[in-house]
Amino acid sequence: MAEVKVKPEAPDPLEIENRIIELCHQFPHGITDQVIQNEMPHMEAQQRAMAINRLLSMGQLDLLRSNTGLLYRIKESQNTGKMKGSDNQEKLVYQIIEDAGNKGIWSRDIRYKSNLPLTEINKILKNLESKKLIKAVKSVAASKKKVYMLYNLQPDRSVTGGAWYSDQDFESEFVEVLNQQSFKFLQTKAEAARESKQNPMIQRNSSFASSHEVWKYICELGISKVELSMEDIETILNTLIYDGKVEITIIAAKEGTVGSVDGQMKLYRAVNPIVQPAGLVRTPCGLCPVFDDCHEGGEISPSNCIYMTEWLEF
Repeated sequence: MAEVKVKPEAPDPLEIENRIIELCHQFPHGITDQVIQNEMPHMEAQQRAMAINRLLSMGQLDLLRSNTGLLYRIKESQNTGKMKGSDNQEKLVYQIIEDAGNKGIWSRDIRYKSNLPLTEINKILKNLESKKLIKAVKSVAASKKKVYMLYNLQPDRSVTGGAWYSDQDFESEFVEVLNQQSFKFLQTKAEAARESKQNPMIQRNSSFASSHEVWKYICELGISKVELSMEDIETILNTLIYDGKVEITIIAAKEGTVGSVDGQMKLYRAVNPIVQPAGLVRTPCGLCPVFDDCHEGGEISPSNCIYMTEWLEF
């Protein structure tokens, strides 16, 4: 499949601000600049600073000082004015949705927690949506159902499926392209290390690459139309580990080092399997986590196994 390079568009300042507000909701006690940098590694320092300064000037954030440095925290009084003039039932529903965070909540669960009639809940939800206080988001877990969350929140990956889903459809070709390109990058790095003719230990160490290096390589290729995070790339790298193509090691890193989290950094390198796996292991049954529960006539059985069907067709 031919590669199509797509130049990523410059991020909208409003999207950056909404993402920072979302992070503040996820961490009510406050976030540091390092947290913002880890969540938005593609963002330049100047863009982050402009977004933070704008939120501070609008009174949406509080600036605090702690032992670890400066903290940015959402103002507690920010949402109080939004519900001015609302009745107690509407405030209750809003509070339930706010507590659900960016994972959202089903209308059924709202009904259970509020003890309100379903007709009343539907009326309140429509009213809150019209005021742009909440929004309904389709979940990949159940295509015909919607979850509700605050209007300014970015849905969690468990709701949208992250970068791997488009309109609730899994982008298998896109994942495969990322898988191939990530492995190609690690292979190239390993080959360069071998050709350096240095001692084996130096060759081995220089063959490793951080997830940030792989992420940067993928971004520079321009093969993704969506914005990828380092977490997305680490998910791809994990699939390569499961396939036996890549190995991982974790080292200590100084605080603030690009690609490090909590003083640790993950490094990856391409490997060649010494022994080819046996034929049985290559079948779906060889890697199936519910192998012991699989039997004919049961809920899990060979006759209705989609993985076995796809393997046989291949």
